[in-house]
Parts: sequence; C-alpha cells; structure tokens
Amino acid sequence: MDEMFEKLQSVADRYDEVAEMLSDPEVIADTNRFMDLSKEEGSLRETNEVYKHYKEVIATINDDEEMLREKLDPEMDEMTKEEIKELKAEKEVIEEKLKIMLIPKDPNDDKNIIMEIHGAAGGDEASLFAGDLLNMYTRYAENQGWKTEIIDETMTEVGGYKLVVLMITGNSVYSKLKYESGAHRVQRVPSTESAGRVHTSTATVGVMPEFEDVNIEIEDKDLRTDVFRASGAGGQHINKTSSAVRMTHLPTGIVVSMQDQRSQQQNRAKAMQIMKARVYDFYAQQNESAYAEERKSAVGTGDRSERIRTYNFPQNRVTDHRIGLTLNKLDRIMNGELDDVIDALVIADQTAKLEDLKNNA
Repeated sequence: MDEMFEKLQSVADRYDEVAEMLSDPEVIADTNRFMDLSKEEGSLRETNEVYKHYKEVIATINDDEEMLREKLDPEMDEMTKEEIKELKAEKEVIEEKLKIMLIPKDPNDDKNIIMEIHGAAGGDEASLFAGDLLNMYTRYAENQGWKTEIIDETMTEVGGYKLVVLMITGNSVYSKLKYESGAHRVQRVPSTESAGRVHTSTATVGVMPEFEDVNIEIEDKDLRTDVFRASGAGGQHINKTSSAVRMTHLPTGIVVSMQDQRSQQQNRAKAMQIMKARVYDFYAQQNESAYAEERKSAVGTGDRSERIRTYNFPQNRVTDHRIGLTLNKLDRIMNGELDDVIDALVIADQTAKLEDLKNNA
C-alpha cells in the first residue's frame, strides 16, 4: 500500500508541475510543447482529483477518531461513529479505483482503429454474418459518438462481405474495441435453408490501432508496390488508368490491395495506412501471445484464429468464451448495444493486470 501512495504522490507532484508549466509564457508560445503538456495534464487530471479526494477522506476519518477520544454527548458520539463508518466504506471504494488508475495504460488506447471483418467458414452465410457484424459495430460507434468510414470492401453475390475494412475515429476507440479481435461464431437458420436447420458459420474480426508516420516506420527496401487497373464500377477513368495499388511487406508477407479511391496517389495513401496497422498488429500479436501465455489472460491474445464469441440466434443468446459471460439479449447486442459485453471485458482485463501487479510486487 505504501508503494501505491508513493506512485500516487508522484502523479500529484507531476500534475502540479505540468499545471505550472502551462501558465509559463514561453511554453504557451511553443504550440507543440503546449499541446503535449495539455494532453499530459488531461491524462493526469482524474487520478490527481481522486487522490486529492482520498486524502480528504483520510483526514476527516483521523479528525473524527480524534474527536471520539474526547468526551462527547451521546448524540454527537453516535453521529461521529456513523460518519467514520461511511467514510471508511468510501475509502475502500476509492482505493480500488486508484489501484485501477495506476495500472500501466495501453499506449494505443487513445487511438482510432482500422477494423477488418472477413467472412470465414460457412460460405454465403459467413459473408452475411460479416455484414451483420459490420452493422453491429457501426451502430455501436454511432452510440459512442464516433465516425465510421468504409475504406475497402469485397462483397459477395448474396449481399454479404468476403472482406470489409472500416476506419473508426473518435475518443479512445481502441480502448473499447481492442477486445473484439478473434473468430466470431454464429448459430442460426440461414435464409437459404428450406429445412429450417441451424447452421454454424464464422467471421473473423481484426482490430488495429491507426498509426501516423511517427509511430511506425516501414522501410522502402521492405516494401514492393505494384499498380494495376481497378475493376468494378467507375466508368472510363477506372478502366483506362492503373489507379489500383497492391503493396507487399516482404519481411512478413502481408499484402494490401486498394482500389477504392479515385486516384493512384489516394490508393497509395490508404494502402500505406492499412499496411502500417497490419504490420504493427503482426508484431504486437506475437509479443502479446508470449505475454498472455505467461499470465494465462482471461481475455486472451485477440488472435483471429481464437474463437472468442458465439451468437446463438434461436435462443437470443450471446456468449463470450474468454470470460464465461452469457447474455440473453442477442437482438439488442446486434443492434449495437455492446456496452455490457465490453464493460465486462474491460473489468476482466483490469482484474488480470491487478493480479499481475500483486504477484510482481
């Protein structure tokens, strides 16, 4: 506990230091430094405020206990004891909150994401389910006040998706959707099934943080870029120019094709954006897999081959296999009401990390 107080005091000291620097005319004149310090001040503010309130609660408990040592009339004695009881209960709640605040933050939590949804096992039904997942995440994003943009798609003849790639931008998108990577299994009667039999199909989801140039570098020697004529709708422009781009990252074999944009330059920019996310995701999953194997995380690695969730339509049930969560409101979840699932995953992850901190203390 003493170690926790030391960390909290260091946060409070740094907050005061940053707040003072933000009032310095030289810092205000330096736009980049002012923005960096403002961001740091914002990230420290809540922890500082909760710790400040915690110290106030402790001080009040000490004052009340000091009063009990004096001769009080029965009514005041009872009131003081009751206040101490309430404050000690509040103290325990704040301590748990502060422990969670001290968990090392994922540096990608504040980032936007690139999400890839693939129709996997199950043919047409898998592609239709991929479309259902796209709709679910799009509606969830709308509920959060985020923006979505489809940046690549390969549709099937039945109206589903072999692949759809979308960008979701907003406040701390990755922190909530990073747990969605993996294989999603659906159990339902396909619209094409005349006998009414329940089929099982899967779609895979990959969630990758969006990276700017300063975050991850891909060397020119590691990248091969080919151009070709785009296919599909678009008129004479698309048919006569090599506007489509195919990028290959040679060390990993990752391939990104982009023909959704009007010009080759725009397709190159989008392809590089997705390539950076995929390359980062490739190496991050390797590191996370090794780490998760060590601590046996309940949430798992997020690998796309790992079955994370089952959507059972006949019973209106969804089950997240990583944390053993079952909810009988699949209809609402498919409509974008994912908060109960995501909140449970966040809590499970925080609990596992708290255990790590205790074990390594």
